[in-house]
Amino acid sequence: MQTRPSRNSLWRENFLQAFDVIRAHRLRTGLLILGVAIGIATVLMMVTVLNGLTSKIYRDMTSANRPYVYAQKFDLLVAGENAEELARRPDFTSDDAEALGRMCPSLDRVSLFAESQGNFVVRYGAEKTPPTTVLGAAETLMEIFTLAIERGRFYTANEVRFKERVIVLAAGPAEDLFGVRNPIGEFVVINGEKYEVVGTLKSRNHIFGSWSDNFVTIPHTTYGKDMQREGDWITLGATVREGIALQRGVEEVTHALRVRRGLRPGEDNNFDVQTSESFVDLVKRVTVPIGIVLTIIASIGLLVGGIGVMNIMLISVTERTREIGVRRAIGAGRGDIMLQFLVEAGTLTGIGGVIGVVAGTGLAYLVSRLIHFPFMLSVPWLVVSLVFSIMVGIGFGLYPARRAGDMDPVNALRYE
Repeated sequence: MQTRPSRNSLWRENFLQAFDVIRAHRLRTGLLILGVAIGIATVLMMVTVLNGLTSKIYRDMTSANRPYVYAQKFDLLVAGENAEELARRPDFTSDDAEALGRMCPSLDRVSLFAESQGNFVVRYGAEKTPPTTVLGAAETLMEIFTLAIERGRFYTANEVRFKERVIVLAAGPAEDLFGVRNPIGEFVVINGEKYEVVGTLKSRNHIFGSWSDNFVTIPHTTYGKDMQREGDWITLGATVREGIALQRGVEEVTHALRVRRGLRPGEDNNFDVQTSESFVDLVKRVTVPIGIVLTIIASIGLLVGGIGVMNIMLISVTERTREIGVRRAIGAGRGDIMLQFLVEAGTLTGIGGVIGVVAGTGLAYLVSRLIHFPFMLSVPWLVVSLVFSIMVGIGFGLYPARRAGDMDPVNALRYE
């Protein structure tokens, strides 16, 4: 029953001794704490900002309200040297989209959208946009992707069917052409053709190409009539009904397209089917290696701080040789001396870790706000950062602590 109070008292004494050392040597311990704090802050800021980037990429790429399936000519990420051959595959048509709606009971909404590879300038009077992507789509685009109307409406199924020249402006073109004015009912010009503005979209702060705020969308039938070119990227997209497995949607789409294209058993698909969930692996493949590299680079600062810990602790051992001799003479064991110096080293770097966590969190929040990324603070990384900072002190303080513990008490008492 007496052992626990004795141990508690020993730990308390060691921590108090560590704070006495900090007060006695403010400059050198302050510089050490600062170095560790900078290292921890850098690591935590990088991890937090990278988490925010990952979240934004995932949210922007998987922007449907429900999981969705999409079919395209080929997977751009694996095309490689076969890109030209794959590009000769047949394009999708509106008939393909209608067929998926009939043949795939697991699908809820199906849309065809064609993305212009050559950007267009949209004009209104003397005003014009920078080169802008035109997206030809079905009226179900709003239901598949998280597009929100700012003013007006989206085009209708009848307008798609009758190839009406109507247009919905994303936030960028709407601001470029009209500023704060209401554009509904006005006519803009693309390639010499007039299009009536029926709606504008809310800003999405998106980071990817045609799905940013720099695009306009028109019915895909109108797009095919007015501006479709060879090489434009045509995709079929569809949401899966609630309660139905996403994989079932993939299987039905694959089967339906193989039937439509007359592919025999054993023949390879001449199209590619992906899901919104496949972007998770893409994001991980891109961001995880980047995160590892950045963390290693930032950790170099912690290693430098660890070398500083060893240097300061060696100096402290030398300066306190007589103190060590006195403690050994009155009964302190080798382990007690080592524990004292390890606690001091861990306390120094632990304080630096706390400061680094606070600073890193604050900096990550500011950076996230400036670049419009989600602020994704990771509690496990907070804990890891604090534990790692303490372990750096203990790891690099081990040699000085052993050196102190191995001192001969008689020689230590004679030290001047």
